[in-house]
Amino acid sequence: MDARMKITDVTGPFREPREQVFSYDYSIQRATWPTPQAVRVKVAIPEELDVLRGKIFGAIAGTPGQQLIISKYLSRHIADEKIRIAESDGMLSERRDTLVAPFTGPLFHLFARLDAWADEKRESLREEIRTLVGL
Repeated sequence: MDARMKITDVTGPFREPREQVFSYDYSIQRATWPTPQAVRVKVAIPEELDVLRGKIFGAIAGTPGQQLIISKYLSRHIADEKIRIAESDGMLSERRDTLVAPFTGPLFHLFARLDAWADEKRESLREEIRTLVGL
């Protein structure tokens, strides 16, 4: 039986109240599940987005609109990678609504995999974002 996860829909980013995070809502499906399940992925702005943006771009300039587009684009890619990391770590194996919290505190050990992904994808992300926003 095919137990691979399939992402059927993604919405966001949403700004969480009282938290410095962007969140994305994923709908995931497996062949063995009768209905899709919800997964909320949170991307911490100071600990994940800002750190990886600095790693990928260094100090970048641009208009506030360009900065907003960069944040939205990069946070979505980070959320996509976080759901892949959570899947490979077994966090999404059960059929229930799940929250993938920021990779800080108890989940800090997973940040190293996110950091390695950023190193690996640095040039392609830079090029895609430069093309997208015209930097």
